[in-house]
Amino acid sequence: MLKRRSVLAGLGAAALSPSLSWADAQSPSFLSAARAVDGSYHLCGLSDGGAILFSIPLPDRGHAAAAHPVRPEAVAFARRPGRFALIVDCATGQEAHRLTPPPDRHFYGHGVYSADGSMLFTTENDLDTLDGRIGLWDAANGYARIGEMPSGGVGPHDIKRLPGTDTLVIANGGIATHPESGRTPLNLATMRPNLAYLGPDGEMLEVVELDTALRFNSIRHLDVRSDGLVAAGMQWNGSEAEHPPLVLTHRMGETAQLLEAPAQSQRRMIGYVGSIAFQNGGAQVAVTSPRGGLVQVFDAESGAFLSDLALEDACGISTLASGASLITSGLGSIWGYDAGALTQLGQTPWAWDNHLIAI
Repeated sequence: MLKRRSVLAGLGAAALSPSLSWADAQSPSFLSAARAVDGSYHLCGLSDGGAILFSIPLPDRGHAAAAHPVRPEAVAFARRPGRFALIVDCATGQEAHRLTPPPDRHFYGHGVYSADGSMLFTTENDLDTLDGRIGLWDAANGYARIGEMPSGGVGPHDIKRLPGTDTLVIANGGIATHPESGRTPLNLATMRPNLAYLGPDGEMLEVVELDTALRFNSIRHLDVRSDGLVAAGMQWNGSEAEHPPLVLTHRMGETAQLLEAPAQSQRRMIGYVGSIAFQNGGAQVAVTSPRGGLVQVFDAESGAFLSDLALEDACGISTLASGASLITSGLGSIWGYDAGALTQLGQTPWAWDNHLIAI
């Protein structure tokens, strides 16, 4: 394992000034994977208003993406357990690189760039131990794989950076899987999800676990507010008769706060949060459940439940510059959410996948 701080310093010095910017890719605000009517898969760029600015073919179903902070370049990740991460030039629509993990690893569908864009971090699974790993890829030099480090748990899924730093926060879902058994959980008897924070040298800064009674709550998806407050959406793997909280917030050094809706709304989520995003200037946290066809909204500070809205197969959600949210549905619709109301912005022929990634 390489020391991250020394690697980042070296890569930052070597990074070249880009000749193109996101303006050369029509200045998209969001990225999303989608399925076309002919069954092919693509990575799409969307405007604030939900207009589709470009679509780039993918070799198979995508999940999430990561946008380079400067260059008009993005990584489209395969749905877990996946073995491709496609680097695409969003200005030209061309494939720039294709990442393949080592034979004893697979991707978990998410990744994030370092603050300067010189490094890409990917969530991965060690097929021998079933422990989580974070792959290190040299984005300044052809995306060569240069090392890896422990994720701090099992089944790492989403990964983000704390703003203004290269400290990583990782959603270790706690569920061990292996491609030979597909997406079947292999360790429900012992699963312990956590939030893990990794520092610049790959050192474990903090690990946050829920109470043992909630250990079947797989921590899956993340958003991070500008001041470092982390919001996480969870997926319940326990009894279907139970409907525990599916949202938490956490700040390093503090206790995690669970955000719970009234019983009827909690049941309608069917134990599943698909995506999560701060909105309204960070004052609120919104989560989607494609299984439940529901969007829930909470106060980010107090954790109080504010509202829910029915929206069939809603999953992708991200924040607009105005503080409102854009939401995509697997049925092709695109919606705006603001001031407690949903407004349909368009109906497309695309089946939108789980995530809407802000650029």
